[in-house]
Amino acid sequence: MCYRLPESVMQTITLGESSLECSRLAYGCWRVTGVITHPPIDDEHEKRGHDAITAAYEAGYTMFDLADIYSEGLVEEVFGRTLKGVPGMRDNIAVTTKCGIRQKGDPDKGSPHRYDLSRDHIVRSCEASLKRMDIDCIDLYLLHRPDYLMEQEEIAKAFDELKQAGKVREFGVSNFTVDQLDHLQAACPMKLICNQVEISLFHYDALEDGSLDYYQRHGVTPLAWSPLAQGKLGSEAPVSLRNVNHLQEQTVRDALHVVALQEECCPTAIALAWLLRHPAGIVPVIGSTNPEHIREATKAADLLLSPEEWYRLMAAAAGKPLP
Repeated sequence: MCYRLPESVMQTITLGESSLECSRLAYGCWRVTGVITHPPIDDEHEKRGHDAITAAYEAGYTMFDLADIYSEGLVEEVFGRTLKGVPGMRDNIAVTTKCGIRQKGDPDKGSPHRYDLSRDHIVRSCEASLKRMDIDCIDLYLLHRPDYLMEQEEIAKAFDELKQAGKVREFGVSNFTVDQLDHLQAACPMKLICNQVEISLFHYDALEDGSLDYYQRHGVTPLAWSPLAQGKLGSEAPVSLRNVNHLQEQTVRDALHVVALQEECCPTAIALAWLLRHPAGIVPVIGSTNPEHIREATKAADLLLSPEEWYRLMAAAAGKPLP
């Protein structure tokens, strides 16, 4: 059975070995504008973004996750305008954004889609993000994807420059293997406090490949993107029979519903509570733009799954008895 923790404001967690604290759930801003590219934004899309971000803040989320490529910078712009319009918000949240992915055609027409973790690109990207959000400092700055050509000393130089200038408080990575993270850390003068990777009941490689063990041992906080498997774990729509894994998906959904009915909450909260239960201190990044769903997800922070419930869900996800 689950044990419900005392009612309170959403619990917080310290990120890595830093002094930076955030809510147990982070809010991911990727979809808030409802557009992929950066056309002139209309009032409807501006309001959609504002309402989603505000709903998350009011629900107790204190980490907001962005990236310079989200809607080609538009997400950071909308976030910055929302931040300015909500009294006291900037002082109560941690702003996270990412750099390192360059789209096709940047900077020249013939340039391919690629990764760029050169010193110049990191510094230039950071300054552009600060300008779009109209803030003085980014709380947590992440490298979005590992650059196959990255030179660790050059990245370390960029990080040190940004920290000394007061433009970034803490640094981390995203989608790095533990070896890539370890290699970069060896060159950096500051501790890298986070790695944002995909973790969910449908994608739990981090449990089996030693990643979560590494994070615990080295004081790195795992941020989980797509913790609900693109909404599949909380969806009420019928499972598509075209999905080759439809039987497994249905099994996991059924297992989530059993616990959700017992605890009088939504399956989404149970799926997130499964991640929160792990001792590595996983911080799921919630991406819904529906204010009601944003609020519902926070119930996960008030749940503590028992080992028995956790393993029942694990076995359902595996699709077979555990060895």
